Amino acid sequence: MTGLGLVCAAQPKPTSSYGLFTSSKLPISRSCKNSESMGGHTLQNLGFSRVYETRNKKHHHSSLKVVCVDYPRPELESTINFVEAAYLSSTFRNSPRPIKPLEVVIAGAGLAGLSTAKYLADAGHKPVLLEARDVLGGKVAAWKDEDGDWYETGLHIFFGAYPNMQNLFGELGISNRLQWKEHSMIFAMPNKPGQFSRFDFPEVLPAPFNAILAILRNNEMLSWTEKVKFAIGLLPAILGGQAYVEAQDGMTVQEWMRKQGIPDRVTDEVFIAMSKALNFINPDELSMQCILIALNRFLQEKHGSKMAFLDGNPPERLCMPIVDHIQSLGGEVRLNARVQRIVLNEDGTVRSFLLSNGSIIKGDAYVFATPVDILKLLLPESWKDIPYFRKLEKLEGVPVINVHIWFDRKLRNAYDQLLFSRSSLLSVYADMSVTCKEYYDPDHSMLELVFAPAEEWISRSDADIIDATMKELAKLFPDEILADQSKAKILKYHVVKTPRSVYKTIPNCEPCRPLQKSPVEGFYLAGDYTKQKYLASMEGAVLSGKLCAQAVVKDYELLLARGQRGLAMTNTF
Repeated sequence: MTGLGLVCAAQPKPTSSYGLFTSSKLPISRSCKNSESMGGHTLQNLGFSRVYETRNKKHHHSSLKVVCVDYPRPELESTINFVEAAYLSSTFRNSPRPIKPLEVVIAGAGLAGLSTAKYLADAGHKPVLLEARDVLGGKVAAWKDEDGDWYETGLHIFFGAYPNMQNLFGELGISNRLQWKEHSMIFAMPNKPGQFSRFDFPEVLPAPFNAILAILRNNEMLSWTEKVKFAIGLLPAILGGQAYVEAQDGMTVQEWMRKQGIPDRVTDEVFIAMSKALNFINPDELSMQCILIALNRFLQEKHGSKMAFLDGNPPERLCMPIVDHIQSLGGEVRLNARVQRIVLNEDGTVRSFLLSNGSIIKGDAYVFATPVDILKLLLPESWKDIPYFRKLEKLEGVPVINVHIWFDRKLRNAYDQLLFSRSSLLSVYADMSVTCKEYYDPDHSMLELVFAPAEEWISRSDADIIDATMKELAKLFPDEILADQSKAKILKYHVVKTPRSVYKTIPNCEPCRPLQKSPVEGFYLAGDYTKQKYLASMEGAVLSGKLCAQAVVKDYELLLARGQRGLAMTNTF
């Protein structure tokens, strides 16, 4: 067991630190005149990703101090997946400019809708993005309370194995908004309250050897016999590649593990936590395909499992730059624009979107980038027997609850990293007052926790959920938190319930996931539930938007002709 906050010797730099950096091991002055260079060393080549200016109010002068130290951005550009994602992005920028740009109406300003609109704008078209609520982001939405503190829909982690997301950050010029953490996975030890077990990925080794050594060096969660059996069980997935992975969609994680002769304790020790982190459900429900896709990325890419936090709230720090980009290219983004009905022509194609305020929005093409459950609610009756849409019935969102608790003190038993709770009620959590620059607080902790599985709790009161959460936190922070608040006291809390979040990745869902182009001419879908290789994730949402935009661009001539036919019919009458 490593000590609190201990950095593994294999890691190249110290973790993020807020306040003055006090290590004497690096040739850095605490106060400097030039933020770009200090004693001949740039911040970047020392592994420092940002320097913030702090102001001395007493003496009314400014000085530059290192107040946030992050791990350097990993080298991602050489991976095959990153190159493929970059090429797909370039096809929009480099495509021939349309003689007449298409006006594409998109419902939903989550990451899928924002991505669709962004890449259509890059290709020279005019997206009109409609968001039902007054906030951007969909499943990454966040709100500011009366105290000015943010609370979010979910605890969002950006992996190195998210090539389309990483490209998007680069294209927008905001890669420095990701705060990269040490390359470790940290699990709570339920049988040892307050202690954690780590998988540290050595920087000096390439994939998959860095992951293999991380597993081999951890002797607290799995025995050597269990590690060997797990490795042997994984061989078919490693040797069989993507075809094998996709063929495992029909089995749950638990069923697959038992079939491969892997002890149940491996599932209990590792894959309950992973299943809940990936899809908010347990291994007896989750499709093994989901786990294998994640493992493939983590084993094939050196930095695939490396994690970053956004440096602030997602609507402003991620979504608004996308909106600014869309608008700079002539696109539109409208909030409080809820689609009430998809209005059809006599031939079954889309005539317009009718909004709840009575407005009618027309375009050359239409995209639904909402969660699948909303699409199913608004699906026109005449479409429901079309096999493409009928298959959607098996897809439904999984409930999830995100909990934020502000405490009256700084909790000591926290890391500058995502933590796997291994609790029966909680999934992952983080002390956001440490991990995120905007939420930093030197005196108080703010824990953000994912409460999952949440199906039995989604209808319970916020007070019940907080009481249950505190009982679990008492096991994670035994010296600092008690359920009765006789130790750390709650200053305030926010509970965000999402009755239908990402689609539930249960067995035999894969054949039901639709392509982005529907059989209805001029109608397209985007969303992580649509066909793309990253399943239910932020990366999947961004990629689905790119694939949707690609489908629209490919159909340019068809859509243009369709619009001209519609205009001719209008003029006739």
